[in-house]
Amino acid sequence: MNPLLAKLQPYPFERLKQLFAGVTPAPEFAPISLGIGEPKHATPAFIKDALSAGLGALAAYPATAGELKLRTAFTHWLHRRYSLTLDPATQVLPVNGSREALFSLAQTVVDASGSTKPVVMSPNPFYQIYEGAALLSGAEPYYVPSVPARNFAVDWDSVPDEVWARTQLVFVCSPGNPTGAVMSLDEWKKLFALSDRHGFVIAADECYSEIYFRDEPPLSGLEASMKLGRPDFKNLIALTSLSKRSNVPGLRSGFVAGDAALIKGFLLYRTYHGSAMSGAVAAASIAAWGDESHVVDNRAQYRAKFAAVTPLLEPVLDVRLPDASFYLWAGVPEVWAGDDEAFARALYAQYNVTVLPGSYLARDTDHSANPGRGRIRMALVAETAECVEAAQRIVRFVKDGRR
Repeated sequence: MNPLLAKLQPYPFERLKQLFAGVTPAPEFAPISLGIGEPKHATPAFIKDALSAGLGALAAYPATAGELKLRTAFTHWLHRRYSLTLDPATQVLPVNGSREALFSLAQTVVDASGSTKPVVMSPNPFYQIYEGAALLSGAEPYYVPSVPARNFAVDWDSVPDEVWARTQLVFVCSPGNPTGAVMSLDEWKKLFALSDRHGFVIAADECYSEIYFRDEPPLSGLEASMKLGRPDFKNLIALTSLSKRSNVPGLRSGFVAGDAALIKGFLLYRTYHGSAMSGAVAAASIAAWGDESHVVDNRAQYRAKFAAVTPLLEPVLDVRLPDASFYLWAGVPEVWAGDDEAFARALYAQYNVTVLPGSYLARDTDHSANPGRGRIRMALVAETAECVEAAQRIVRFVKDGRR
């Protein structure tokens, strides 16, 4: 067996299962889960119809690069969303959801053959695939803390020069999971300058880009690159997905876009990796990327939900409306002394509401304490009435003051 497998840590939801082991929640409350970020809004009928109509494609092996019609659907969307013009032949690729692409990109980019241990950097807290991808590529993960006082911006200035010099890949997540923070143009400028100096690749995870609460939509890394005079997207790959945008997590469909040289190498890896997108999935994807009305409706549902839930929780938790995404990243009351695990376990026992301890989404490091400790992540993915009921139970739980 690959010895690097032993370095992988349990996934947050496995840890949550262990935390709740032996707990019997109060039977008078129906279960409500805010723990897993799985979209629950209805899948649009036209996407299911396109999937069904595309089943004839199952009779042939799909191309790893995808058909031109599919890649053109990606570039057309990028043009409508960000006013960007990319070459569908060289600057985009279909992927089976952003999760597998995040993992396989690290295997493509990282060179662990030298005498110096390479570094793969990620924000802290983070999506755990970043860590697993780094470890199995043979790299050393380096976790950069997010700063609550700066709207959870990543503290790139805290990274020593010695670490930057060994860095080969930097994962960024904007809008962020779990914080919902969106990177500013100034942050992108800083990161691009560091990439130019040290030569690392930037993987921009943008799967939450279409769920936002401000008037201005989130800035893409590709968009920032163009604004800053980098039209070739040097050392930048952006990854996006239909799962959250179109409520099709089971479709496993997304795409990557950016630096043509990186796309070329990634295509070579993927050809051997065996990760071609099914023709039926491609047909549904073309339909989904070509329509914005369902995305507007989806965003309106989240806005209404967050507008109903956030004011209920603000008086009892350290929480505010995020820039984007479908998470609330809340600090637990002081009486819990930063014990997010105990808070989540007691809430589940007393009110049958599941939230994810923030410490499960972050790491203690030599240079910073676990920035998720004392926080919980709530995924507002269920219907509004259920999320409001969960919020009301949390308010009662906090006001009860029982531990």
